[in-house]
Amino acid sequence: MIEELHVRDLAVVEKADIRFGPGLVAVTGETGAGKSVLLGAIGLLAGARGDREAVRAGASQADVRARFILPPPALKAIAPILDEAGLDPCEDGALLVRRTLLASGGGRCWINGGPASVQVARRIGERLVDFHGPHDNQSLLSPSFQLEALDSFAGNAAQRSAYAAAWEALRALEEKRDALQEGSDGSVAREIDLLRYQTDEIEAAQLDPATDGDALRAAFAAAENGARILELGSAACAALSDGDGNAVDTTGEAVRALGEMKRLGAPGAADWLERLEGISSSLSDLSRDMSSALSDMDFSPERLAELEKRIDVVETLKHKYGRTVEDVLAFLDKSRERLSALENRGETLAALERELAEAEKRLRTAGAALSQTRAKAAGALGGAVVRELADLGLAGAGFSVAVESAAKPSASGIDDVDFRFAPNPGEPPRPLRAIASSGEISRVMLALKTVLAAHDGIPVLVFDEIDANVGGEIARVVGLKLAALGASRQVLCITHLPQVASCADSHFLVHKQTSNGRTFTSIDALDGDARVDEISRMLGGERLTSVTRTHAMELLKRRGRALRTAQDNHDSKNQR
Repeated sequence: MIEELHVRDLAVVEKADIRFGPGLVAVTGETGAGKSVLLGAIGLLAGARGDREAVRAGASQADVRARFILPPPALKAIAPILDEAGLDPCEDGALLVRRTLLASGGGRCWINGGPASVQVARRIGERLVDFHGPHDNQSLLSPSFQLEALDSFAGNAAQRSAYAAAWEALRALEEKRDALQEGSDGSVAREIDLLRYQTDEIEAAQLDPATDGDALRAAFAAAENGARILELGSAACAALSDGDGNAVDTTGEAVRALGEMKRLGAPGAADWLERLEGISSSLSDLSRDMSSALSDMDFSPERLAELEKRIDVVETLKHKYGRTVEDVLAFLDKSRERLSALENRGETLAALERELAEAEKRLRTAGAALSQTRAKAAGALGGAVVRELADLGLAGAGFSVAVESAAKPSASGIDDVDFRFAPNPGEPPRPLRAIASSGEISRVMLALKTVLAAHDGIPVLVFDEIDANVGGEIARVVGLKLAALGASRQVLCITHLPQVASCADSHFLVHKQTSNGRTFTSIDALDGDARVDEISRMLGGERLTSVTRTHAMELLKRRGRALRTAQDNHDSKNQR
């Protein structure tokens, strides 16, 4: 669950420090009080896109942070993501997430104290928090959403992965085949001509990374300064061994003097002589090496022109085919491979067609296995939703999941999935998108979420007005459904219905006030009389009366008994 949430300077919230509890958490308040800011804060922590416009006016940044306490399955799900991103693992089951938005634009994210990308936060958030708002009801009508819902219920991730791999393999082979097939415009012939020219041009240069890189530039620089190099080299050689008083002769004299000192028994002379003899030998070797190297150096104008021409060749090839000599040679390898495939495309196409036939066979096998899991799960999902709909005041309504063969395979499988709905007994089921009212869609979505909650394993559910377009006794049942969901996970619910709020394990009020011309939003935990007052307000408006307070207290008293009964019924249905 989200144990703690701290918000600073986000929209109209200057400061909010909230400690949530487990189970169903109700969030209430008047329209426009700032309840959506609470969801926005959680969304930022789950990797939602940030906008500098969300920073409170006059503040330099917005700051949101939370402490999640996670069950073992959730910890296991996010551990590889943390490890891949180089982030610390969770300690004692706690995940710490922080997000800032700068008024100047941009922002930062931290996870378990380490810097992280928003993409990493999003990957983790997808495994921890499931958001549902009023606009999401329409997603229920989307074929892709319906397919995802069925697959989530079926638990067929392994079959989907196998099919996806087969699909990608087939697409890669098709792309190769299409690239080899020549069109009527002779494009392949032109490509062959171009590849031949490119490979001939690079091969003719006989590039060598060892000599055509930095070494070539160094040789050219030396050739440009050849006269000065020879002048300085000659001077150095003269100082070492050729000129009057050169180092070799002078050192030799010193060696002879130390030798005599050694013969006469001078303390330390033997050590000095040994060291100086080494120096004298090194000087002689250095002098010979330098003289030999200088004599071999070619700084002629012809050599300079040759190096300049080579540099032009190398730079021209790099301009055309890559930033470095290694890049040019890599381009050559690819061009040779492509040229060979095109020149032998008849044989290559025949081989590809055989591979394609095998790939299509594997795709059909994987698609059939995936389709089988969907067909098997469709009936069970339909039955489970029907039972939930009966609790939500749609007794006798029909709901089914149709799995039909698609016109052609797609990246998601070989099936078309369609949710069918019959709101009244005796009517044939028809596509949900064609007949359901907004109130019915809300209830179908809640029923579906209730059923799927046991299968997706996401520990935190966030509902924004899931109870829209319902009221009366159905609103009470919605509250009980949400509370039942809260028995196994944390459920945060923004609601305007007192029947739903009274079913919550904890209750928070979002309210705003104006001070010194500024609007401030506060988020306060309610209990005792304060909670009775808020539910009373929701029942009867701003004017609290003895009638609304009595009704509010009755709703709260009935909560425990109703929840126990609802849980018993839920367990009984599941056993059946």
